[in-house]
Amino acid sequence: MTARKFLSGLAACTLFAAGAFADVPVRYTDSGPEPLLAHVFEQIEQNQWEAALNETEALVKAYPKFRLGHLIKGDLLLARTRPLQRFGQGGPRVAEEQVADLREEAIARLRAYKNKPTESQVPRYLVQLRSDQKHAVVVDTQKARLYLYQNDNGTPRFVADYYISHGKLGVEKLTEGDKKTPIGVYHVTSSLPRQKLPDLYGNGAYPLNYPNEWDKKMGRKGHGIWLHGTPSDTFSRPPKASDGCVVLANTDLDALAKNLQIGSTPVIISNSIEWLSLDDWQTERQSLLTMIDEWRRDWESLDLERYASHYARDFKSDGKDLDAWLAQKKKVNAGKQWIKVATNNISMFRNPGKDDYVVVTFEQDYLSSNLSNRMQKRQYWIKDGGRWKIVSEDAA
Repeated sequence: MTARKFLSGLAACTLFAAGAFADVPVRYTDSGPEPLLAHVFEQIEQNQWEAALNETEALVKAYPKFRLGHLIKGDLLLARTRPLQRFGQGGPRVAEEQVADLREEAIARLRAYKNKPTESQVPRYLVQLRSDQKHAVVVDTQKARLYLYQNDNGTPRFVADYYISHGKLGVEKLTEGDKKTPIGVYHVTSSLPRQKLPDLYGNGAYPLNYPNEWDKKMGRKGHGIWLHGTPSDTFSRPPKASDGCVVLANTDLDALAKNLQIGSTPVIISNSIEWLSLDDWQTERQSLLTMIDEWRRDWESLDLERYASHYARDFKSDGKDLDAWLAQKKKVNAGKQWIKVATNNISMFRNPGKDDYVVVTFEQDYLSSNLSNRMQKRQYWIKDGGRWKIVSEDAA
């Protein structure tokens, strides 16, 4: 068997050009089997079959439940005796569909390993983290990858990334049981220990707040979208293998769990991450902060027309449409001599899907001539006629 014949069985030869991984340094963030797996394919590319077999032995020793590793080992052993006609021929007797799944897993793992984000790249969606939000999670379903970011004094810093599986029928969940993973801005709502779960969920589960307010507005249905682990006899699953959840290897889930804050950690699920340079990210961040400050100052002005200009025509809040909302504000303002509003500890997360919205949360300190209060507020801002406007506003 030639190296090219073996690699073409993965339908991804461009990944494995000679030396493709030679310039990928091992980083402290590397986790899982990717570094060893990449080295195996590098040896195969160089026709160093025995060296590749030795690397594969090390791979399956480190990850004894890693089915892809065992499949490659079987191929390399069989290649000692006769030419292979296809990828997976030397592995255990499994259906071609399962071989195809493992092939897709190999491609996903190696693509992500070769194309890690740099320190100067930031997912566009992490516009601003609150000071108490220590980490953020961004999922790229196309690459079958989850990225963990640390809040470094307001700037998201890449920490680690992990292979994941998602919905069997893809993304953009619409209804209950469609076996799709939702796209949007979510957060972790609770922690479910393995002792309270079937083995399917592995070392634990972290439910997300799907459907969020935007999903409900769009009529999206369903529930039970979690981050969770794999069954005890399984290291990992194919890229498309869940009923809609985001699934990690148990070791990766354990590592990630140390950084999850219940009720606080944002989890943004995208189909393909849009990356910004730090300069472009800072520019967009400042633009959105200016937008919020204009809304705050126009509220303080007691000029209802200026205040109303920040709200979309299809605005809804607490059962009120825009006209009812403004009528209430007009009535309240009539009894005010002055208003002061402060917005503190702001977070902003941009939706990665086709719906262009930003979720904004903050601590609101309200002081007027006859009232003072403090509350947590959540707003959804959308692009309306080329300008950002509020489409939903409620207590967080």
